[in-house]
Amino acid sequence: MSRGAFLRNVFSVILALAASACLGSFATQAQQQPSPAAVALARDVIITKGVTGIVEPVVRGVIENVKNSFIPTNPNLTRELNDAALILHKELDGKSSEVIDQMARAYAARFSEQELKDLLAFYKSPLGQKYIKEEPVAIDEGLKRAQEWTEAFSETVMARMRSEMQKKGHPL
Repeated sequence: MSRGAFLRNVFSVILALAASACLGSFATQAQQQPSPAAVALARDVIITKGVTGIVEPVVRGVIENVKNSFIPTNPNLTRELNDAALILHKELDGKSSEVIDQMARAYAARFSEQELKDLLAFYKSPLGQKYIKEEPVAIDEGLKRAQEWTEAFSETVMARMRSEMQKKGHPL
């Protein structure tokens, strides 16, 4: 798997988790609505963290997925579906801000205004900026290392499993 594909998969998982958190927060929000100030702070945290770069492709992806779901059963409409998708992109691409709003509400429901202010200050600090820049690289490297470790560990377990089975008279 290429690094780009891997990162897209990681970001897809992150988006799915974020969406799940947003959906799960609706029940909590019915009981305790965060203040508009908390939501605004949470939105600033999300934007400062660079989450918008991950969220912006969501609307585009939904449009493309829906378009592509029609093509297998309507291949003769491919050109028209592409045209319709272009129209929808122009009309709906700004909807990603609604995803940010929902994420901000989820953050605001889980963090106090002071905690959000502290997070925002951290992400705007030199260390916070470095963290934002380096975290994806560190995650990528960490996952590669974990994969290498898993492969080596798997070989160890395989050898041990064979040994245990041989002790029982079952050569593998």
